Amino acid sequence: MVVVSDREKLKENSLLINLARAMAGDFSNYKQSQDNPKDYAHIRVFFRPLPWPFFSAIGFYSEQTYDYDLWTPYRQGIHRLVDRGDHIYIENYSLQDGMLYAGAGHNRDILETISPENIARRYNCSMVFHQEGNLFRGAVEPGNKCLINRKGVETYLVSQVEIKENTWISWDRGMDIETGEQVWGSAIGPLKFEKRASFADELPLSHL
Repeated sequence: MVVVSDREKLKENSLLINLARAMAGDFSNYKQSQDNPKDYAHIRVFFRPLPWPFFSAIGFYSEQTYDYDLWTPYRQGIHRLVDRGDHIYIENYSLQDGMLYAGAGHNRDILETISPENIARRYNCSMVFHQEGNLFRGAVEPGNKCLINRKGVETYLVSQVEIKENTWISWDRGMDIETGEQVWGSAIGPLKFEKRASFADELPLSHL
């Protein structure tokens, strides 16, 4: 039997680990909101590593909230990172009774109350990430099948993300499935976040 050392395992999973380290953090678009307050509110995004037993894999809880109201997130999610060799596939899940876990992005005690039984897979809404130098570039999986109903209109999600060690740029838009016209999301450009704090030391890398 061939014994693979922890060091070799980490090397084999370096793409996944590097992306996870970059993702793990508390992000803010404060500078963007100050430079252009008419078009951009001050938003915080938290990506907090989940304990290893949750997926038996690297996973995250995420929430987006306005800086003035950190306890009322307007978007929450659960994410599982899957190593596909030349890219990382991130499965997305929704939370049942998400407000029970509001604040888990900045409160570890709340995070640890989330149970796998309270999530549901969002099929066709996974993200695919490739590494380009020190940049990770991601987009929703192809097919235009990640459907979201907004204001009575059925839309498909177009999501583009660029992640570096200390920055996160994202642009989510909903396009009318009939006309292809944009229905929701920023019409002028992406949100640009800077990392305020890292949660990389919470990643359960010893299990890889």
